[in-house]
Amino acid sequence: MLRHLLTTTCVLTLAACATQTQAPAPAVTDWSATAQLPDSGDRRDIYNLGDALADTASRGLRHISTWPVTVSGVLLPWRPIAVVFDPNATSADILQLQAVGRVALGFGTTDEMYAFLGLSKRAAAAEAFAGVNWPPELVAGQFLGAGTLSTSHGPALTFSCATCHVATFFGKTIVGMTNRHSRANVFFGMAKQFFPAVTDDLLVAKTQATPDELALMDRAQANLPAVGYKEPRAHGLDTSLAQVALSLARRQPDAWATRDATLEATPRPNDLETFTADSKPAVWWSLKYKTRWLSDGSIVSGNPVFTNFLWNELGRGTDLHELNDWLAANQTIIQELTALVFANTPPRWQDVFPDLPLDVTAAARGKVSFDAMCATCHGTYDKDFSAGDTHTLAVHYHSVTPVLDVGTDPQRAKGMATFATNLNNLAISQAMGTVVEVQTGYVPPPLEGIFTRYPYLHNQSVPTLCELLRPAKWRTAQFWMGPDANAATDYDPGCVGLPVGAAIPDAWKNDPQNQMDTTQPGLSNQGHEAMLLDANGNELLTATQRADLIAFLKTL
Repeated sequence: MLRHLLTTTCVLTLAACATQTQAPAPAVTDWSATAQLPDSGDRRDIYNLGDALADTASRGLRHISTWPVTVSGVLLPWRPIAVVFDPNATSADILQLQAVGRVALGFGTTDEMYAFLGLSKRAAAAEAFAGVNWPPELVAGQFLGAGTLSTSHGPALTFSCATCHVATFFGKTIVGMTNRHSRANVFFGMAKQFFPAVTDDLLVAKTQATPDELALMDRAQANLPAVGYKEPRAHGLDTSLAQVALSLARRQPDAWATRDATLEATPRPNDLETFTADSKPAVWWSLKYKTRWLSDGSIVSGNPVFTNFLWNELGRGTDLHELNDWLAANQTIIQELTALVFANTPPRWQDVFPDLPLDVTAAARGKVSFDAMCATCHGTYDKDFSAGDTHTLAVHYHSVTPVLDVGTDPQRAKGMATFATNLNNLAISQAMGTVVEVQTGYVPPPLEGIFTRYPYLHNQSVPTLCELLRPAKWRTAQFWMGPDANAATDYDPGCVGLPVGAAIPDAWKNDPQNQMDTTQPGLSNQGHEAMLLDANGNELLTATQRADLIAFLKTL
């Protein structure tokens, strides 16, 4: 009982645990359902750390590259994996295993695995967008999102926030940006199929695995049956909702989601087994303006970073008593990660595309249309275009984050109903102060860095701003996604988004998962058009006015 009371105190105040974690005591943060933005208009310094914010957030960068939870359910012994997937291997046995891996898994070396998973590499120009200093161990050229964690059984491979929330964008590494190429969910499906077949005898024979390494693999194998999994409909989409719901369906419906071998073999029915509620991971830099979380605003209270830990660990088969104790003992890590996420800053157009100048005159005209048609939902952005400056001077968003139904695909929001009650009943959710309320719409997000956030809408169903600003009947039903490598071929700067039609690079079509088919359930490109039409259904903006509006959006 004392343990749970301590956890509750730590989670809700953070300050009360400063002595326990040897961290400076931050100010108490309002994570309640009645929280509002301060007069400053944002919560970028979420703990009021002042001059200590930059250093605290910089330490948070370590945690986004290596998942820090030492009690995580699926931790893989690093040294045997490094031996089998060694890019410089010369042993005939290992080369044969790598050849088998390329057929069975799609990769045979660690570099191939990280590329397959869509991990971003740290570019030399990354510093411009992190808003903080990079730790010296995260060097240029390093994959971000996979790291080794020190455990009682030795170093373990684990995957972190950067898998989905760090992206390489035309040569720049952008922290907090949606990684459209992540296959994090796919990896868990592959692990459920592949790792149970890896025997202790095989590991010892091929890698001379130690008893500690075997124990780590055995533990991961024992936890994988508690992991629910569903493959995303397309690259860029995330099935975390399904993974959490289907994982909970493999546990007892009690306050600690107790492991149950019978349920792991025959899970309770859940609609997300077949119902599509895929969505793209959200950018971090908009969190500072929000008071509720997720694309549908369904988490109405609680620190979203705590919720991220819970959801990730439910999807990794972790024992919640162990996670509860870990969270209570590691408030410093929580503080550093939360500080980083809320202090995160978006890139600016000029930083990424210095050779594509902005049309300031058109942007000034476009701001007039934006303020008339878009600002009610998405906020206002102070500018002074008179001197040719495109900086945003201030953002004015809602003091309490709204949820609106503008006719977009409802299935992501509906998906929360399949497990919200179970989440709210968890003791760890109640200790965190996290409450989930099913919504009927989505949050109209602040639009900073909008030029990086395509395809648009929560389910990435609209490839460009040109199409988003027109009625749904004019939108492309099927399009393709590819790497953000060559701005001349992989990006449409005029329409801001993916090339469509004849402009699609042929190589993108080699992988069927690159295709977005908006005729499929949960992937509809409908909605977000009423504000663009008059009472008779005619478009309010001319082609020139749409171009001006897009010119303004590029400056955000």
